Amino acid sequence: MKATPETLERAARAHLERYAASAEHLRRLLLARVARSARVHGTDPEAGAAAVDAIVARHLEAGVLDDAAYAAGQVRRLHRTGASARAIRWKLSAKGVDPGLIAEALQALEAEAADPELEAALNYARRRRLGPFRPAPDRGARRDKDLAALDRRGFDLEVARRVIDADDPATLEREINAGGSP
Repeated sequence: MKATPETLERAARAHLERYAASAEHLRRLLLARVARSARVHGTDPEAGAAAVDAIVARHLEAGVLDDAAYAAGQVRRLHRTGASARAIRWKLSAKGVDPGLIAEALQALEAEAADPELEAALNYARRRRLGPFRPAPDRGARRDKDLAALDRRGFDLEVARRVIDADDPATLEREINAGGSP
């Protein structure tokens, strides 16, 4: 399909109806359409890029795109699923979110949660059945692999050890809810 201002607008609306997006991410998606259209149909890529810029600007002005709200929502969502602050920064940077907005959203999370890294690591361990969520006979043999799994998610070794070596996840949950460390 040729990338005209109308088709690009429809594509932007369709994407935004289904997914949250940053302004830069939407721009990249639409520019990929423009490039594909230029290759296949011989359309003018500069005219397409200008149309994309206008569409993104209109959506920003209308408030449909709000990178600060997007960053805040994604930080909360990724934290709940067990992403570390390092992983959250990386994922949002890949979506084109300004590093300052990412830092603000992470600071807001730190203000809400007593120990966000420990909480996220515990959430991830629960989802993947690592450490204290693993059946007791398998725990010792799988300890190093469980630590490596948390390391790959961006958690530092101290947090990973606290989660994996915990005897009971309820103890960690009480620590998190109390706002203190051991």
